[in-house]
Amino acid sequence: MDKSYYLKKHGYFLEDLKINQEAHYKKKISENDINLFSKVSGDNNPIHMDEKFARSSIFKKRIAHGFLSGSLISTVIATQLPGPGSIYLNQSLKFLAPVFIGDTITAIVTIKKIEIEKRKVNLLTECFNSKQKILTGQADILVSKKKDFV
Repeated sequence: MDKSYYLKKHGYFLEDLKINQEAHYKKKISENDINLFSKVSGDNNPIHMDEKFARSSIFKKRIAHGFLSGSLISTVIATQLPGPGSIYLNQSLKFLAPVFIGDTITAIVTIKKIEIEKRKVNLLTECFNSKQKILTGQADILVSKKKDFV
């Protein structure tokens, strides 16, 4: 195994992480995002896909898939904190408000607990539309120790 290859590509190691460390990712949700997410996920609920149907809903227009916003959390975890090489163990999500086409969503993950022995990090996971929290949850992530690669 070429350890230098893995070291160059790896995100944070367990020893590099700190409580309350955070990272974020921001994305404007487009109609194309919703259409693509529907195709990839197979979720073609008309509340997401059909404007006429959605007008009769409590939201009065199409809403984005909840897991589209949730997937932005995965983006932060996989690319920034802890980053490449980390492994998702579990995720809880509570959806608090709808997301509409044109909304800009910011996903934020914050380290709340580090379990060195278990190589596990607990994250607070949240998404915001401007200052309004639209999603909250927690995730447990498996993170490598640096000594495993050095």
